[in-house]
Parts: sequence; structure tokens; C-alpha cells
Amino acid sequence: MDSAIPGTGRQPPRTDTGPLGWLRSRLFSSPLNAILTILALWLLLMAIPALIDYLFVKPDFAATTAAECREAGGYCWAFIREKHRLILFGIYPYDEQWRPLLASVILVAVIVCSCIRWFWKPFLGLLWVGALVAVGVLMWGGVFGLSYVENSRWGGLPLTLILSTFGIAFAFPFGLLLALGRRSHMPGVKAVCVVYIELIRGVPLVSLLFMSSVMLPLFLPEGFSIDKLLRAQIAIILFAAAYVAETVRGGLQAIPKGQYEGAESLGLSYWQQMRKIILPQALKIVIPPLVGIFISLFKDTSLVVIIGIFDLTQAAKAAVSDAVWRGFSTESYLFISVIYFIFCFSISRYSLALERQLDQGQHR
Repeated sequence: MDSAIPGTGRQPPRTDTGPLGWLRSRLFSSPLNAILTILALWLLLMAIPALIDYLFVKPDFAATTAAECREAGGYCWAFIREKHRLILFGIYPYDEQWRPLLASVILVAVIVCSCIRWFWKPFLGLLWVGALVAVGVLMWGGVFGLSYVENSRWGGLPLTLILSTFGIAFAFPFGLLLALGRRSHMPGVKAVCVVYIELIRGVPLVSLLFMSSVMLPLFLPEGFSIDKLLRAQIAIILFAAAYVAETVRGGLQAIPKGQYEGAESLGLSYWQQMRKIILPQALKIVIPPLVGIFISLFKDTSLVVIIGIFDLTQAAKAAVSDAVWRGFSTESYLFISVIYFIFCFSISRYSLALERQLDQGQHR
């Protein structure tokens, strides 16, 4: 392909094309960018060799005891080999831990399918129903010869996935309704939505979890109780829905007035306007902040530790409480940090890919 400058017939300068051009335009385009690039390179040169030394050079990979790990120095891989099942599955019965493992695989698989556009068909709903039923059967048991395991013994990564998946699945549609309600012309509906959104956004998630765990049972009729895990799940849904509502409301306000008028001129009902014209455009605009909310929600599930639920963070904390392996908290928390990073980074990259797919019609 001819790379000549249009209208001149001349080739662009070598410093404007190829690797040199990329470096000049991306990393050294201004004095400030050059300083920041050099500073970033210096930090990487300082951090990466030290990290490699800590993770792979100093450790004794043949170590099997805490004493051998302390003698070798570096990252104690023996601790991960010894405690990885406790960290990943909590206090779920040891011989039955294949069940939460399979449940986690099913949840991740159905989420991945939901991210592929080919699966965006009516049968996807049936796939979700089947997956959730399978997860429930595997985790609870009591049927098909599986022993019953009460949810107070669930923990680790499967519980984190369950809380975040259900949180996102229910908070998103609820948040859409709240956003539409806040922009409603009916004063009563608008007032209720505004009060709810501002009240929930005005308090931290910790306070909602505390209220759901400690205060809510005091207001329930005698003899009636709600499971602690369900209370935590509801608190997470209510919290996330308020933030989804405000994000979607921003997208609705960004839609030009002509789109609303055009939808009305077609004779569409209010819900048809929202479903076919307005909401698709609004949601396309707010993909980045929505993804930010979902990533925050996945990480915020670790806060359920304050009400005694054995999530991934609590399981990591329990792993270092063993007197034999005491002092290896760095290994434990670094291990779960990698797990959180893998999931959050995957969500982030998918959102970028989805933005590029939906933005193709805006560029020539």
C-alpha cells in the first residue's frame, strides 16, 4: 500500500512511522510524557527483578514445611500447596470439594457464553436457568445421592462468584427501573426513586451488610428468619442497583432530545421507546462506568467477611491462622490478589472489546 502523504507524493518522515513513530507519538510526545515514561521504566526496572527474585529465585520449590520455607526465603510455594484447597473452597467438606469446583466452572462457563454475541438468543435464558439449578444442586446437595451441605459451610472462590454473579444479575435490571423511575413525570414514582438512590449511595456497603446481618433480624416477626447469606446477597444487590441507576440516568440524559421526539413520532409506547431506541443507545454510552461498577462489586464481596461469611478473603485469613504456617500472610493474600486480578482484568478487557464492536458504526 502506498504510504505517501496525500496530495504531495512524498513519503512521511521515518520518525513519524514504524516503531520510532509509535514511540514518539505514544511515549515521548511531550516533555511531561517523556518524564513519565522514563519514571515508569525506572519503576519497572526496580520492581520486576525484585519480584522475580522473590517468586522464583529465592524460594525452595522442593520445600514441604514452614521451616524449610523460612530458611530458603522468598515466596513459600509450599504454603500454597498445603492451603490452596482451604483458600479456594473454605470449610466445605474436604471430600466433597469437587462439587464447588464444578459449580465454579459452570458459573464461569455460562458467564463466558453470555459474553459471546452468538449466544445472545432466547435460549441463553434457559442456559442460565439450567446453570443456576445445577449450581444449587451441587452446592446444597440432598438429591441424586449428594450429601446435604448447609450454606453456612460454603466459602472461598465459589461463594465469591455466587455473590457477585447474582449481585450483578439482579442489580442491573433493578437499577434500570430506578433510573427510569427517577426520570419519570409521575411525582410519586420519581420521589421514591430519588430517596432510595440518594439514601443508598450515601452510606457505605459495610453499613448495609451490618444492618442486614445484625439489625434486620430485630425487626422480623418472632420465629421468622432470613438466611445470613441471603441477607448479604440482598444488601449487595440493593447497593449496586443504586449506582447502576445513576450511571444509566447519565446515559439517558446524554441522548439527544430528537431521539425521544423521533420515537414518539413513530407512535411507539413508552416502554417500546425505551426498549428499542433509547436504552440501547444509553447503555452503549455508559459501558465503561457500568463495567467499573461490576468490577467494584466483584471486589466488594470481600466485605461480607465482617458478618462472618467465609468468602475468599476470609478463607485466606483462616489459612494463615494455622500455628504451623503462621507468618505467611503475604503468600496467602498475594494468592487471592492474583485471583481477583484475573477476573477483574478479564472483565475490563471484554468491556474494551465490546466497546470496539459497538462503536464500529461511528467511524469510517
